[in-house]
Amino acid sequence: MILFPAIDLKGGKCVRLLRGEMSAATTFNDDPADQARKFAAAGCRWIHVVDLDGAFAGAPANAPAVRAILDAVRVPVQLGGGIRDAAGIGAWLNAGVARVILGTVALRNPGLVRQACKDWPGRIVVGIDARGGRVAVEGWAETSDVRAVDLAKKFVDAGVAAIVYTDIERDGAMGGPNVEATAALAKACGIPVIASGGVSSLADLSALKARAADGIVGVISGRALYDGRIDLAAAVRLLDAA
Repeated sequence: MILFPAIDLKGGKCVRLLRGEMSAATTFNDDPADQARKFAAAGCRWIHVVDLDGAFAGAPANAPAVRAILDAVRVPVQLGGGIRDAAGIGAWLNAGVARVILGTVALRNPGLVRQACKDWPGRIVVGIDARGGRVAVEGWAETSDVRAVDLAKKFVDAGVAAIVYTDIERDGAMGGPNVEATAALAKACGIPVIASGGVSSLADLSALKARAADGIVGVISGRALYDGRIDLAAAVRLLDAA
């Protein structure tokens, strides 16, 4: 199982939100590239980057910070936030991003996601962010009537590399991940799922790893890495262990 340390970008800085509220942002590093280097030095195999401003604006807003991260590390980077069209997808993948995460557009325009999977095999991830089991979009500012599992099922045969499933109510709250909902989503759609939201301890990582057979292939952690609740090197060893 892969651990994806998270770098969330707001105003060019590395921040973490509480339950998706932009007004509840805590800055952990003014230099995202420096943070990426620290994660890479600790042994991570991927880095998960989200352009928070871009997610709300509907267009990339932290491009210089993303490019600085790409220049700073050799580990692959997956990027989401504000990428809403084919041109944006292609631009970032050509710029060195390993995988692009499509969230809002997966709900609004699933055909674009399907076409992107054909154009860029293995490099498209669908981001499904849920509040009370329903899909939230536009930087989590808007909750739809669509169930997360129903949206996931739309992409069963599309060639999506993975689904990032985030429980918004757990995100940044350090209350533990929603293991059951994540495992249920993975089993229902058969697409590899990366868990996100609430991971605060090595025990949380163990609980997710125990459900790997259900299709959970990775986990994203942010605040717990920044405040020292999880040691990244120890977490990588735990998830690598047989």
